[in-house]
Amino acid sequence: MNDREIEAVASLSDPSRRRMFEFCRRAGRPVSRDEAAAEAGISRKLAAFHLERLVEAGLLRASFDHPGRLRKVGRAPKLYEPVAADLRVSIPPRQPDLLAEILLDGALSDDQGSPMESARRAAFRRGERVAADERARTRPGRLSAERALTLSEATLLRAGFEPVRPRPDCVRLHSCPFHPLAQEQPEAVCGINHAFLTGLLSGLQARTVQAVLDPDGGECCVEITVAGNASG
Repeated sequence: MNDREIEAVASLSDPSRRRMFEFCRRAGRPVSRDEAAAEAGISRKLAAFHLERLVEAGLLRASFDHPGRLRKVGRAPKLYEPVAADLRVSIPPRQPDLLAEILLDGALSDDQGSPMESARRAAFRRGERVAADERARTRPGRLSAERALTLSEATLLRAGFEPVRPRPDCVRLHSCPFHPLAQEQPEAVCGINHAFLTGLLSGLQARTVQAVLDPDGGECCVEITVAGNASG
């Protein structure tokens, strides 16, 4: 969750503002300040303030003209409509879309083997792509164990995960990114998570560390640890 998402959610805490935002979404067309004010039962001036706050938060966009609206003499009214962005906030961070994409990639692939084997291979490929992009961006060179752990942590953070360093030789995810499905199908989901993190290390060319299953070590079942130091 980034700062902009937090600001967007916070902007909806005001009841009048939230009501106008919901009205804009239901309208299916750009709405004016007068319409929004009437919907919320407030003055036009106060409605304008709230609408502009929603624009600043990235939830609405504003324009001064619309092809389907008749314009009276004078200045065109300012109109508001919702943006196409999909806003989701989860504390702690979850990755349901990533899991769905991995499963779909696996189902549509030409991989041989069982559906779960295809899903794990798809997870490995996705992790590898995420990390290859990060490596191309940062150009870290050859990675020592410490540098590999640091870069793994940074890559996971940028990808929307919640990595932590509980020990100097280890990176864990503070919470399971695929919860609550991991509770229902732990063997399948933890296997996908392990494959994703293994692919991530492959994409980083981090040969001095490894992803290992450690279901008793914390909320997430996988940790990245210095090669040869897997928890037992």
